[in-house]
Amino acid sequence: MTETAAVSSAEAAVSLRALTKHFGDVVAVDAIDLDIIDGEFITLLGPSGSGKTTVLRMIAGFELPTAGTVELSGTDVTRLAPFERDVNTVFQDYALFPHMSVLQNVEYGLRVKRVPKGERRQRALEALGSVQLAGFEERKPAQMSGGQRQRVALARALVNRPRVLLLDEPLGALDLKLREQMQVELKELQRQVGITFVFVTHDQEEALTMSDRIAVFNAGRIEQIGTPADVYERPVTPFVAGFVGTSNLLQGEAARHVLGLDGIFSVRPEKIRIDPPGKNREVGEHGASGVVKEVVYVGAATRFVVDLEVGGHLVALQQNLQTSSMEVQDMRGRAVQLTWRREHETEIG
Repeated sequence: MTETAAVSSAEAAVSLRALTKHFGDVVAVDAIDLDIIDGEFITLLGPSGSGKTTVLRMIAGFELPTAGTVELSGTDVTRLAPFERDVNTVFQDYALFPHMSVLQNVEYGLRVKRVPKGERRQRALEALGSVQLAGFEERKPAQMSGGQRQRVALARALVNRPRVLLLDEPLGALDLKLREQMQVELKELQRQVGITFVFVTHDQEEALTMSDRIAVFNAGRIEQIGTPADVYERPVTPFVAGFVGTSNLLQGEAARHVLGLDGIFSVRPEKIRIDPPGKNREVGEHGASGVVKEVVYVGAATRFVVDLEVGGHLVALQQNLQTSSMEVQDMRGRAVQLTWRREHETEIG
């Protein structure tokens, strides 16, 4: 995989080589190679059953690989127990002790390691301060909001000063507004502490918001690794184009008629302009005629599904800068011309 070679000059916090996991006859993870750079925020993104969480659990030591190796900072830890690895894991359900105070929860790992009480207390208070929870030390988890409990779980993981922090869908239980707030705070926290974050999610927007790089999983394999912009703007497979955001695929007769090319091409909905039928296109533009089949008003923007004259359909996204919901709904059934610039077409495969 070219991405592995691209990061080989940097010190890798995690290196996976031919990592494989079978559950009976099911191949959950299929011989993946991945280098995670020290200090980066990388997201393992994919649908349920794609292998991303199994990979995280093998890095943590909760699952043993069927084949392949896991290295942390150059040391093979494939057969080591979780407590022997310089990693900590934050789970979706937080896994806090309900009978303990916030401070006791954060101190717990240090107490197990027999860290002296004075140092333990100081490090726990510093960890709580880093997640904006100074003053909450004596509260119990039940007295806190979901977002606050998430911060306690982060503090408890960070207090051990791990080389790598593993996060298994940690924002999945939060409501939308709080989840969006926590996305920003989590990325800022990662910048401050400088620890490698390996984040697992099925939420494409979450991955695009927070990540330095994204590894897109499908059927136990990594289909693409790259920056959020690379993965979104230049998908290399039809799966990536369809899973990361909304994409349009032009192929077969539609590609030959509209683009004059054979192959599969992706065009993102926000790159498509809706014009009146027959409007002249500028140099460097492609377009297709069709009829608006469906109009989906989502407040700030409207999504148009357009049946093409040449077969198939495209989705266009238009910002609602001056139009109202009633005006855009009137577009249903109208003939339109869809137009986009050629540089916004990406050939796939």
